[in-house]
Amino acid sequence: MTATLDQPTDTRRGSTAWLPVGLALFTVAWGGNQFTPLMVMYRELGGFSTAVVDVLLGAYVLGIVPGMLLGGPLSDRLGRKPLMLAAPPIAILGSLVLAAGGDVVPVLFTGRVLAGLALGIAMAVGSTWISELSSLRGAAAGGASRAAMSLTLGFLLGPVTAGLLAQWGPWPEVLSYAVHVVVGIPLGLVALRTAETLDRSARPTRRLRDDLRIPVGEHREFLTVVAPVAPWVFTCAGVAYAVLPSLVASSVPGHAIAFAALMTAITLAAGVGAQSLAKRLGLTDARGGMLGQAFAAAGMLLAALTAATPGVTLAVASAVVLGIGYGFALVSGLAEVQRIAPSRHLAGLNAVFYTLAYLGFLVPTVLALLADLVSYSALFVALGVIALACLAVVARRCASRS
Repeated sequence: MTATLDQPTDTRRGSTAWLPVGLALFTVAWGGNQFTPLMVMYRELGGFSTAVVDVLLGAYVLGIVPGMLLGGPLSDRLGRKPLMLAAPPIAILGSLVLAAGGDVVPVLFTGRVLAGLALGIAMAVGSTWISELSSLRGAAAGGASRAAMSLTLGFLLGPVTAGLLAQWGPWPEVLSYAVHVVVGIPLGLVALRTAETLDRSARPTRRLRDDLRIPVGEHREFLTVVAPVAPWVFTCAGVAYAVLPSLVASSVPGHAIAFAALMTAITLAAGVGAQSLAKRLGLTDARGGMLGQAFAAAGMLLAALTAATPGVTLAVASAVVLGIGYGFALVSGLAEVQRIAPSRHLAGLNAVFYTLAYLGFLVPTVLALLADLVSYSALFVALGVIALACLAVVARRCASRS
């Protein structure tokens, strides 16, 4: 199916046409990431082990992967709008299940999977829709930055709100999720009148099975430029605000939940700054991805020092550097996918990029399992070395371009 722009169904033909979709993406990202500082709460109030909360953190990858790998290609067939409009209600349902979960692990697990399913759809389809809406006024190059910014702001505000409410508010296992429901309902509705950007007048001639096949192998640059960068997006974020807070919790007695929220805010604020800088300097390409990998390596070395000598200052410094790596890697990966992919494969390749990126959220679970055998410091150093190896792969491909 050829992706062409439909005539907008509303009057927003200017540079703000993408904003309602950005707000819907923001609220889904809020729901997906609000659990992160609550890991500390579940350890302290629910008596969960570190392994259990790390499994709950990573559980939403089980929703994200099918949400992206199915949602992206399906939107190439059915349109961006019907798929994206389904994401906020699923995210709200996830929050309702989590609020009802209490200390029942299977219920919490289900809520996390629902949050992941919503986020998977939103990231693959919403990012594509924003990019295409931006091109209405010739601003396609800014689409990746707008999508990345919408995601990052949701990833930031959700956990900060949840952490502060859980630390100092009543009903800590319910209130954070309830706030997301209240915020999510109106923000999930704002995109109802936004223009569809895929031409659905031409009936598809391919089988649905063929639409769901994402031709990654046809795009060599995806494998050599995008794939080596993608896992560092959420490896950086996961280490910064899911692992480091627990390693320095003894340094902030009585305020561990709030400190986890602060670490999330610092990481993602640094990410927002990096995304803005990348756009301003024209680094929304493979060069930005290499910068992201370099900051990932540096951040892992700082994390290794933090693990060896736990302290708030080193933890915050690690979060800043890792957040910068997250920001550059995210906006670069989205921009490179947009450059590489033809319109009929854009949503599908966005889905693959995000799937690879979210492998990083499994890193805290892997580290927790290995920590009985190897120190966290050694594990962080190993991650830094791997980041540099991935940087070398991208650098070699970029050198061959010129």
